Amino acid sequence: QVPLVESGGGTVESGGSLRLTCAASEDSFRRYAMGWFRQAPGKEREGVSCIRNIDGTTNYDDSVKGRFTISRDNRKNTVYLQMNSLKPEDTAVYYCAAGVDYAGLTSTWCRNQGGMEHWGKGTLVTVSS
Repeated sequence: QVPLVESGGGTVESGGSLRLTCAASEDSFRRYAMGWFRQAPGKEREGVSCIRNIDGTTNYDDSVKGRFTISRDNRKNTVYLQMNSLKPEDTAVYYCAAGVDYAGLTSTWCRNQGGMEHWGKGTLVTVSS
């Protein structure tokens, strides 16, 4: 297991910003692609964004493109999700996840939750209108 701990959730008004942080206590962090997923009340969990370790490429769900930015700091075993221009529909529990990355996988594989091996417990983001 790779323990993952999310932080940074909270309540913000529409149009506001939050930065989520996911800390991994694992020296092999740089082997993993890291993803952020979210689950809104009454909905299935969905992939929001992920960043690969092989080449640092990122990808985003269309609903957050241009508003969210994912980044990672391999020295600190940490991945971030900067969320700007938040909307009420962004309200959800946000989960960090990790999966070992391999060359040859599709660029978006790490937004597929079935490919991720380790999960945090989530942090709640509430956006008020």
